[in-house]
Amino acid sequence: MGGAAHALALAHLVMAHDLPVTLRVIIPAVENAISGDAMRPGDVLHTRAGLTVEVTNTDAEGRLILADALTAAAEFEPDLLIDFATLTGAARVALGPDLPAMFTPDDALAEALLAAATRTADPLWRMPLWPGYREMMKSSVADMVNAADSSYAGAITAALFLQQFVKSIQNWVHIDVYAWSGAAKPGRIKGGEAMTLRAFWHLLADRYGTK
Repeated sequence: MGGAAHALALAHLVMAHDLPVTLRVIIPAVENAISGDAMRPGDVLHTRAGLTVEVTNTDAEGRLILADALTAAAEFEPDLLIDFATLTGAARVALGPDLPAMFTPDDALAEALLAAATRTADPLWRMPLWPGYREMMKSSVADMVNAADSSYAGAITAALFLQQFVKSIQNWVHIDVYAWSGAAKPGRIKGGEAMTLRAFWHLLADRYGTK
């Protein structure tokens, strides 16, 4: 839910400041509950993009609904496609709770976003979309698995999974955000925490200007 909250919050900033853009916000929301038709390990799911996914880990469910949301977003050929997701524990292992992981194939976009993050003291860290790790996502019965059978590079393989659904969009950025503060700090209580919003708002304001 942290990713959805961030998407809504950034959308609110865009609308509150009347940024001259066409904004489309897609939030995939499903009930995560056991039922007779719940997915099981070994199931093969058909996605909006036409790709098939073998379920190897039922706990990697968020990326499945996000994949269809990204496909729907990419159909509009946006100038900029942003997704936020509290996606992997691996990102926290790599970077800790205070530093959200950023993935994008667009070097210029990454540089602009990192500059905005530095300017606003709203940190981000770019992680690689390392193509060699796509081997870890192969399936013998589908186009791909939803989670690699490995404890290595979990945040990267998750981002590579999502990238399969935005192939036509170069200016896509994925933020694996914790959205939580485990301890109270000066001016910040324990609990849900906004991360990267200042950086993204400054990026959007610089990129598109205000009326």
